[in-house]
Amino acid sequence: MAASEKIDVYLVCNARFHDTNFARLELLKLLAENEDIHTRVADSFKDIDAINTSRLLITYTCDLQPTPEEQQGLARFLENGGRWFALHATNALLEFVAGGKVDTPDRAPDYMKLLGSRFIAHPANQAFRVRVTDIAHPLTAAIEDFDVEDEEPYYCEALGEQTVLLEATYSARSEGYVRADYGTDRENHPQMYLHPWGDGQVLYLSLGHCAGKHDMKPLVDIFPVVRGSWNSPVYYELLRRGIRWGIGAL
Repeated sequence: MAASEKIDVYLVCNARFHDTNFARLELLKLLAENEDIHTRVADSFKDIDAINTSRLLITYTCDLQPTPEEQQGLARFLENGGRWFALHATNALLEFVAGGKVDTPDRAPDYMKLLGSRFIAHPANQAFRVRVTDIAHPLTAAIEDFDVEDEEPYYCEALGEQTVLLEATYSARSEGYVRADYGTDRENHPQMYLHPWGDGQVLYLSLGHCAGKHDMKPLVDIFPVVRGSWNSPVYYELLRRGIRWGIGAL
């Protein structure tokens, strides 16, 4: 890859109940560290043609469901060798039901298969230790186990092949969710993995919760600001490596 070659990256940021503005800004700062990267920013997958002309797709979303046509376009992107760096709640689709509980119906199975997992539930924000499960992979080499605080510990259904790079241990019930006991039958849960699709690949990093004081409306009027893993220098190192992986520089 020539040093002066323009690298097209497409960033989708639109995360319900999360501080999208904060995450967008931080990701753009990291992308701007490489002068060859040209980033388009969107709040949906609507411009699927632009995504398919990009080398890397980065998503920080929650409860954002692509249309069937957009899902087909995302599949094309991966099949043709594209790389997708999916962050935090990209695999989460939510539905509020009677009693105020949150359900996570399987509304877009093809989309979740592309991602390699589907979010089911999470217990209360907490501190936990993240372990490196592959010390040789360039994405995690020389990174030591680290702690995160005020993070959402995700329970996800694995779909297809996963090469797990990071994992964590927790088993508390997800009291606010319909499937409150999901995931409690096992202790270890992937936090970062690689998932192949066609000639392309998905890198999924489930860490990265953040919320601002107004992001939980109408459930909560004013909410304490949360930065979760974004307070950890290791998280920024993982993001930097994920970007380098996505553009073929790692």
